[in-house]
Amino acid sequence: MEFEGLDERALEALAARLASRLEPGDVVVLAGEVGAGKTTFVRAAARSLGVEGRVTSPTYQIARGYEGETNGRPVTVNHLDLYRLEELEDRDALEIDDYLDPDAITFVEWADPALGLIESPTVVRISHQTPSTRRVSVAGPTAERLRGC
Repeated sequence: MEFEGLDERALEALAARLASRLEPGDVVVLAGEVGAGKTTFVRAAARSLGVEGRVTSPTYQIARGYEGETNGRPVTVNHLDLYRLEELEDRDALEIDDYLDPDAITFVEWADPALGLIESPTVVRISHQTPSTRRVSVAGPTAERLRGC
């Protein structure tokens, strides 16, 4: 699915729409250059999933977990930012696996080091169309669910 001409508000609305179709076990990989809007997207999706409080980029911590809900049930919402990792070693993979929990919804920015560990991710690619608008493509399991709404 392709979306063009999205300002920040429209990007947030798309994130909320996508979040409404997420299920426990889903992993959303976000790709795009620095400043494209990946964290903005995650923040809006997390709010839509009932996360209260501030959602910040975990660039230096690598991962953050929040409590949210989906379909009236509690769910852990994980946010990983692997920007600072060049590659994952076996011991690192075990820690990443903790966040790819089948009972959690996980968002991963800069996911290249972990792509071999993620089964059937939804991939959201965000790019600058103009200085104030974005182009977004969504592919994978959640894209199929989005087509129906």
